[in-house]
Amino acid sequence: MSYPIYFDVALRTVLAFFAILLVTRILDKEQVGELTFYEYVTGITIGSLAADMATITIISPWVILTALVVFAALAFLMGYVSLKSRAARKLLEGEPTVVIQNGKIMAKNMGRCRYNIDDLLLQLRTQGVFNVADVEFAVLESNGQLSVLPKSQKKPATREDLRIASNYEGLSSELIVDGEVIYQNLQQNNLDESWLIHEMEKQGIHSPGEIMLASLDTQGNLYVDRKKDGLQMVQVSDQSGQGS
Repeated sequence: MSYPIYFDVALRTVLAFFAILLVTRILDKEQVGELTFYEYVTGITIGSLAADMATITIISPWVILTALVVFAALAFLMGYVSLKSRAARKLLEGEPTVVIQNGKIMAKNMGRCRYNIDDLLLQLRTQGVFNVADVEFAVLESNGQLSVLPKSQKKPATREDLRIASNYEGLSSELIVDGEVIYQNLQQNNLDESWLIHEMEKQGIHSPGEIMLASLDTQGNLYVDRKKDGLQMVQVSDQSGQGS
């Protein structure tokens, strides 16, 4: 290959990068773990077109860009239609399916979804359920996730069940993130930088740059995690490859 081809591929890649960035921002898709099958296939197709734009030098990148824009426009249109029409949403995204009812596996429903027992048991275990008989309902969602409702006698007791009073917890406010002070959150909590510096000095910290995260809960407790805390790394896997 000659250098002009490398240069051409580099320019195509830059064009593909910004094209895919713009398309994904317009479509505003959900996280990968929450995508339906339709959204997953749409994402794969858009990525494939962008890859073709960057690497297939025998076709003008503007031709592939046109295909990408048209495909993205159709995806955007289908998203709008599904937002306005429940029938279209059911067609594009599918419907939830009950796969367990009152501790019994619904074999016909599983067959229609091409959903096997191994997948069912795996997703039950990931939610802490190891006995199908403990499940009142299990619903296979359109994105492939399994929603599980345990039988009432198998649900963990809550503070409400035990009639135990509880305090409001709310959300913690990040005051320092990766060494940077979040002044807006300080102001929202009626605090200032001098208070923060004083609290840091009480823990032997002299600069926000030493902190990975500092957050304040609704009870006024300050949590601080240093970038260098001196903890010894715990190995989960056996890197030596030798069994115990």
